[in-house]
Formats: sequence, C-alpha cells, structure tokens
Amino acid sequence: MRPLSRFAAVRPSATIRGISTSCPRLSDALFVHRDTEYNNPKIPFAFTSENMRTAEEIISRYPQQYKKAAVIPLLHLAQQQNKGWTSISVMNYVAKFLEMPPMRVYEVATFYTMFNREPIGENFVQVCTTTPCMLRGSTDILRTVCDHLGGIKPGGTSKDGKFTVIEVECQGACSNAPMMVVNDDFYEDLTPETTKKVLDAFAKGGKPKRGPQSGRQTSENSAGLTALTSKPYGPGEFCTPEFQ
Repeated sequence: MRPLSRFAAVRPSATIRGISTSCPRLSDALFVHRDTEYNNPKIPFAFTSENMRTAEEIISRYPQQYKKAAVIPLLHLAQQQNKGWTSISVMNYVAKFLEMPPMRVYEVATFYTMFNREPIGENFVQVCTTTPCMLRGSTDILRTVCDHLGGIKPGGTSKDGKFTVIEVECQGACSNAPMMVVNDDFYEDLTPETTKKVLDAFAKGGKPKRGPQSGRQTSENSAGLTALTSKPYGPGEFCTPEFQ
C-alpha cells in the first residue's frame, strides 16, 4: 500500500465581487466652504441698528451663560438681512456676537435646511411635495411654478433674479394641500391657475393674500359645516339641578 502523500492544499475558488458605483450628484447645499468672490470672510457683515436691538432682545430670553442657545434665531435674523442667504461672513459674525467657536455656528448652518448657503432670488418659493400634497396635485403645482418662471428646474433661479424655487418636505399645512411657501407666507389650496396668479403678483412687486386660495378662511371643510351645527351648550345646561 502506497503511503499517503501530503494532501494538496485546497484553494478556494476566487469569487470576484463586482464594484457598484453610482453617478455623482451635486448636493443642494455645500457643506465644505470654498471662498468665492461673493462669499468669503473679507466681505463685511454686521447687524443694522434695528436688527441689533432685535438680536439683543432675543438674547435676553436666555440665561447669560446660555446665550449661545440663540444661535438659530440670530442666524435667521442675519439671513433675512443678508437677502435670504447665510454667507460665511454672516456665520462668523453670529459666532463672534454670541462668543462661541465659529465651527459650532457652521454645524448649525449646514444642518438645518432653513439656512441657504448660496444666494437666492428676491422671492424664495418652496413647493411641498410630501405625500398629502402629492396626492392633491403638488406635482402639477411644481411643474407650473417651474414652467411659469421660464422653465427653470427645482433649485434654480429665474433669469430676472426674482425667484428661486426648491422642492421641500412637509410644511405642516397638510389639510390645505397642495401648498407652497413664498418667503415667509403660506399659499394653500393651490391650483395651477391660482399658483400663476400668486407668482404674477410677486413678480410685480406685490404681496398677494396669504393662506387658502380657494375661498376658505382656514382649513374648514370645503363642503361647508357638517358638524357642530346645533346651538352650543350654555353654562349649566344638562347639569343636575344642584349644579345649575
């Protein structure tokens, strides 16, 4: 009987994994700052005298040792003064104003989508496309806005610089869907026709009536009052005699 020879090493079959890649896409917001001609620390920024008083009033709401908690309202105030966007100079100024490290302010400004890291148009249009609005036709509203402003895409600015349009998540007005926000005001119960009227009013420098554009006052049933139609109970009604 022949002696067993050394067993040959069993080499597992090589498994080749495919490398999956995806197309790079630019983010709506830059999280790494790069100096540009319009956005660099050399461009001065400071609160106006009116906003300075507002900033001091905001800070007074917090204990002195926790005044850095005012970073969000102060960034918002500064963004409003800076034509709707938060530049590196704005962030550095707020950091100095609150005596906190600039990096802490950068972290806030890059985390919250309410802070725009790039210049925007005179009117900032935010079209909600979350599920309730989508079910009520927000796709048509977004298309109407973009087409009516010259065929721009979400995230773009019209050629005349009057409008910047973005697509956003829920704005908290689901019962009045579809809706959009222009600057700081809500425009609800929209149709393509009423959407155009709102945009045209802003384009002419006006400010259309905010809220529902369908004739509703708030978010009452569009079919009219269907509940609580009887006279409301008065004090003591339907109580036992000793409580009347």
